Parts: sequence; structure tokens; C-alpha cells
Amino acid sequence: MHGFNIAQLLVDGVVAGSMYALMASGISLIWGTMRMLNFAHGEFYMIGGYTLFFALVALKVHPVIAVGLGLLMTFILGVVVERLIMRWLLLRAEWEMPTLVATLGLSVFMQNFALRTFGAGDLGLPYVVPGVFRVAGVVLPGQRIAIVLVAIVAFAAVWSILRYTKFGIAIRATSQDRDTAVLMGIDFPKVYMLTFGISVALAALAATMLAPIYSVNPWMGQRPMLKAFIVVVFGGLGSLEGAVLGGMALGIIESVGVAVVSSEWQDVIAFAILILVLWIRPQGLFGAKES
Repeated sequence: MHGFNIAQLLVDGVVAGSMYALMASGISLIWGTMRMLNFAHGEFYMIGGYTLFFALVALKVHPVIAVGLGLLMTFILGVVVERLIMRWLLLRAEWEMPTLVATLGLSVFMQNFALRTFGAGDLGLPYVVPGVFRVAGVVLPGQRIAIVLVAIVAFAAVWSILRYTKFGIAIRATSQDRDTAVLMGIDFPKVYMLTFGISVALAALAATMLAPIYSVNPWMGQRPMLKAFIVVVFGGLGSLEGAVLGGMALGIIESVGVAVVSSEWQDVIAFAILILVLWIRPQGLFGAKES
């Protein structure tokens, strides 16, 4: 295997890993703050894709504005879902199973709503960032470069919010001990609402970058969400750093593995990693072992 082929595999792996990491960071953010898993995360990804399609094709707005509309629409929908459904379930004494069932039901509803509204066909999109660049024999499509750059900016923004803002302090305090956070004057329902909105907006951001490559359809979020859950287990539930590094690692391992065997083994490789991590280190690379 020549050097430039290895470089190409690494680049392709980083691109895929950026998408996995964006999806996984949203799941980890919700778990770390609210201690719940959102099984409709892939459908919020889908909403971002459909919003981008109609913004670009129907409204014919600038691509940057279209991406912004995708994030805004998904964030608002996430806030509404948290406010009308999740909030009341999370206040119950035993909320784990109700929230799991609710998000599964929401996933089925959103998929079927999209199917009835938009049909089952794939909707193609023009690239947000056109063009192809070649550096030292490595092919770098503009859209894929944008995926990595946007992911880096998103991770930096989320990390900065969590570390240096009052809202970030409120998130961390609520995640550590909600009752104590309430005594300190933190409005935890507001923290939950905004956290849920931000997490699904991260999924929409991944969709707006990937929809021009893979098209838009009612089931477009299933595979990214599946990979995101593998990354979350790999990196550790509730760990943003684990989501980022785990996503990159999975993307690169898959890319190299597919080159060695074939693309049919891509999902097998991902699940093999999942089983291996659960066997060796169940809490993930960056997760804390529960006492």
C-alpha cells in the first residue's frame, strides 16, 4: 500500500469520524446532563437534511443561510419536544423507561411523517462547497473539507460554552447533582431545554454537511445514529472528549479496514469494536467507572 493511499485513507477516515463525532457529541451531551438516551437523534438529523433541501432548492437561499436555517429549525423543534414531552417524563420518580419509549415512539412518528409528507424517494442536493483539491496525491473534495472544518468549529464552540460560560457551569452543575444545583439557584428545566436543543442541532449540523453527499430520505438518520451510539460506548457515555476522539478513531479504523477487506465489512468492523470495548472497558475510553 503506497504512502499516498494511506494518506487518502486517513483523510477519508477523519471525514467520516467528524460526522460520527458530531452525532455522538449530541448524544453524550444529553446523557451527561439529563441522564437519558435520545433514540430519535437520527430523526433530528433527518430534519436538518430536509430543511437544507428546501432552503437550497425551494427558497434558493445562500448555502450558509440554508445551513443556519437547518440548525435553527432543528433547535426549535428540539426545544418544543423537550418542553412538551421530555420535561414531564423526567420529573417522574421512575423516568428511565418512559423516556426511552417516548424517544423510540418519536423516532417512528418522525420517520413516518417524513415518509407521508415527502415520499420515500431520495432527494439530491447540490454541494454546499463545490470543487475538488489535490494535495500530494490526496483527493480533497471541498464538501468533505468543509465537514472537517465545521466539525472543528462546532467542537470548539461547545467546549468553550461548557468551560467558560455561566450556562456551561449550569450544565456541569446540573449533571453532577441536580438537587444541589437547584439549591444554588440554577433553573434546571431551562438547562434541560437548551441542552436538548443544542444536542439535536449538532445532529442537524452533521446532516447539512452530509446530505449533499448521501441525499435526503426519511431513513437517512438511522445509520449515522447507529454509528454514533457505537462511538458513545467507545468514548464513554457523557464524555464530549470521548465522543470526538472515539468518532475519529472509528472513522479511521473503518476506512483502513474497508481498504484491507471490503466495504461489506464496514459495519462488522464497527460492531466488533463495540463488542471489544464492552468486554475490555465497559465504561468506554473516557467514561468513569460507576461505583
